[in-house]
Amino acid sequence: MARARTVYTCQSCGYSSSRWLGRCPDCTEWNTIVEERRLDGRGKGLVVLDPGAVPSPISSMDDGAEARIPTGMEELDHVLGGGMVPGSCVLVGGDPGIGKSTLLLQALGGYAGRGHKVLYVSGEESMRQIRLRGERLGVINEGLLVWSETSVESIVERVRDLEPEVMVVDSVQTLHTGALESSAGSVGQVRESAMRLITLAKSMDMPLFLVGHVTKDGSIAGPRVLEHMVDTVLYFEGKSMHIYRILRAVKNRYGSVMEIGVFEMKETGLEGVRNPSEVFLAERPEGASGSCVLASLEGTRTLLVELQALVAPSLFGVPRRTVVGVDYNKVLLLVAVLEKKAGMGLVNHDIFVKVAGGIKIDEPAVDLAVVASLASNFLDRPIDPKTVVFGEVGLAGEVRAVMRTESRIKEAEKLGFTRCILPGDNMKGLDYSGNSMDVVGVATLREAMEVLFDRW
Repeated sequence: MARARTVYTCQSCGYSSSRWLGRCPDCTEWNTIVEERRLDGRGKGLVVLDPGAVPSPISSMDDGAEARIPTGMEELDHVLGGGMVPGSCVLVGGDPGIGKSTLLLQALGGYAGRGHKVLYVSGEESMRQIRLRGERLGVINEGLLVWSETSVESIVERVRDLEPEVMVVDSVQTLHTGALESSAGSVGQVRESAMRLITLAKSMDMPLFLVGHVTKDGSIAGPRVLEHMVDTVLYFEGKSMHIYRILRAVKNRYGSVMEIGVFEMKETGLEGVRNPSEVFLAERPEGASGSCVLASLEGTRTLLVELQALVAPSLFGVPRRTVVGVDYNKVLLLVAVLEKKAGMGLVNHDIFVKVAGGIKIDEPAVDLAVVASLASNFLDRPIDPKTVVFGEVGLAGEVRAVMRTESRIKEAEKLGFTRCILPGDNMKGLDYSGNSMDVVGVATLREAMEVLFDRW
């Protein structure tokens, strides 16, 4: 009989110790270490990828380029890098009620309706609840198998018998294995359960989707090693009161990182948005100061988004700085550059910056758009609504070049913009003659201000 032993594990980072500690020496969090009992024989019965495998030359391996399996949802396939990969594991995280279960049930339920076998395992909902959601999404078919189960050993045994083509587990925090005596959702249970399912999926060449809960700061709950174990990590972003959702890839071993997909939540489920730029600019105010359109890159996709800025005299000794959708420290840096290089007295003003539409922008090209929106509201002079801006701003007030200039310009021209302000170095080798877009290159921050606001 296997003998149980006691270990103390941090519920924040997964650090293990032979004795209890008040503070975790790894992540420095207090009161996160709890007692867990493990069985010494827990390794017995684990799934092995290929017991007879031997080292082979890399040149003899199949690249698997043709093995992509489309789910049928274009936006999801785009974020995954072209579709599902046999034997891959995808972790989907997001706030409660954001639509993680709806997305996977709708996508893979539709995939099952095309003659494939899909197993949907839920540890949070009964089979009747899943049936009701399936009726609303219109994915009721014989190929979609649903099951309410939380025991990893039972799931592994049943999957071997059924041999599904795709499996979904909702969620990984509800699973438990008999190898550990701790409760479901603990660091040890999440790590051990996920490893067994991932090993099983790779041994069967079966795509596996795991749904993960998130903590208050938005990161996936459980041990950080969980994100390293899986092949792809997707975050479902948005607010429950908004109809638009953004699916973002932050890790992908089989495709581009930082790809996004945009969905619209409807009564019948999620529907992909074919042109996200039109959605983000749909409610842009006309003639309002502080509004600037940015041509941004998200993975391989070009998006046009609106940046809004509000600059108002401060009534208190310490001015407020509030930023949504852009890095906070970057905005503070750009405010200092505006004061030093453009002579704008912003030191005694409250500053508010927001990216409209709920999207987050994290690339150097956002700098010039932030500066333009701040200057526009401070001077109370609106920017031409048919003008799009992008470029990186340095501490010396120079405007630096960014990548993929032509794709940004083409996306702006497609949506009816007639003027583009970009770094001067990006003009070198740019072949844009004979087009309706007026492309203006600027080398310094002052030059950009003169182009945007004439003689300001």
